[in-house]
Amino acid sequence: MLRTADEELTIDELAARAGVTVRTVRFYSSRGLLPPPKLRGRLGLYGGDHLARLDLIRELQALGFTLSAIERHLERLPVDASPDELALQRALIAPWTDDQSEDLDRHELDRRAGRHLDDELIDQLVALGIVHRIPGSERLRLPSPAMLGVGLQILDLQLPLEMLLRAKEIVERHTAQIAADLRELFAANVLRPYVERGRPEDERERVRAVTDQLRPLTIQVLVNGFQHAVNNVIRDHVS
Repeated sequence: MLRTADEELTIDELAARAGVTVRTVRFYSSRGLLPPPKLRGRLGLYGGDHLARLDLIRELQALGFTLSAIERHLERLPVDASPDELALQRALIAPWTDDQSEDLDRHELDRRAGRHLDDELIDQLVALGIVHRIPGSERLRLPSPAMLGVGLQILDLQLPLEMLLRAKEIVERHTAQIAADLRELFAANVLRPYVERGRPEDERERVRAVTDQLRPLTIQVLVNGFQHAVNNVIRDHVS
């Protein structure tokens, strides 16, 4: 899809290209999330930069950002940021998983699980973070639908729930630290030098490509590293 600054789109065309309603475009504009359109007489015309900003807003929403948090993030970007610059920003914050949360009733959850889930089992899935209760509703939320089967397989092992919760805490603590350390490493060696050099246009695409390619490579390295670490622990234990 074309993303050039000299595109000229009516508000209807912009909304259709971005996959939102005209009302949404007007709402975002009223909150300062989109710069004003260029005026041709009384007709407002939007460009590729507006389209790129709408893409970025959608990416931030997918990450769970509130409207206020999105406003704060966009305030840090230049008003005249080009579509390429906005596309780079989008690449830097794109989710690392395609999972979209789903809200289900008990019947649909049973169907998805392939069996009846009683209250005790659902309580255990909630404790493990596989299922979330929606306040004020009888419906349930799957933050990562692909994990439902994994969670059920884990519970089928009939291990103590206290042990599973402790394992969850260990995994979350260490993976959060790994993510923070790797992000800082990437920022120090790729992003900061790029920004300090004035965000040169000839480097922008390279930084974006590196960001896109780094995701699957990092995941593979982490999985491989964990496997080797487990093997070393086993060797040390039996030697």
